[in-house]
Amino acid sequence: MAQLARFGVVGAVGFVVDTGIFNVLRATVLSPDEVHSGPFWAKVVSTIVAIFVNWMGNRYWTFREQRRAVATREGIEFIVVSLGGMVISLGCLGVSHYVLGLTSALADNISGNVIGLVLGTVFRFWLYKVWVYHPERGHDRAVPAAETTGSTAGSEVVGQ
Repeated sequence: MAQLARFGVVGAVGFVVDTGIFNVLRATVLSPDEVHSGPFWAKVVSTIVAIFVNWMGNRYWTFREQRRAVATREGIEFIVVSLGGMVISLGCLGVSHYVLGLTSALADNISGNVIGLVLGTVFRFWLYKVWVYHPERGHDRAVPAAETTGSTAGSEVVGQ
């Protein structure tokens, strides 16, 4: 439950970042009045920024016990899963805005930032838990700070 709560807090911060950037871009440089596909591109940009914010929060707080010493592979897997969540949000936004013709800012926010976010969050949490940060994949886990302090006698090399 604590891990799910931390995931929720990180997600809430990511939501504020995502929604804020989306709405600023949609109202300014990517306004649908100026750029036909503006809401779509605003969502892409806002989601990419939120992915970075969420990765940092999840890596160093939510899943800190399962993170790996080398962030590259974990980061790539995190991005792949997050892009899957972005596709879900973009799909919801696309259906609402371009198929159903619901083009108001409110409709775009409900479809992309509420419905798409809920569906994408379930998808992401499940894959983060079973793939990216799965405990059995911890053979190359990072050593928690508490284990790196003190005597080095009898220490083992992490990741082997």
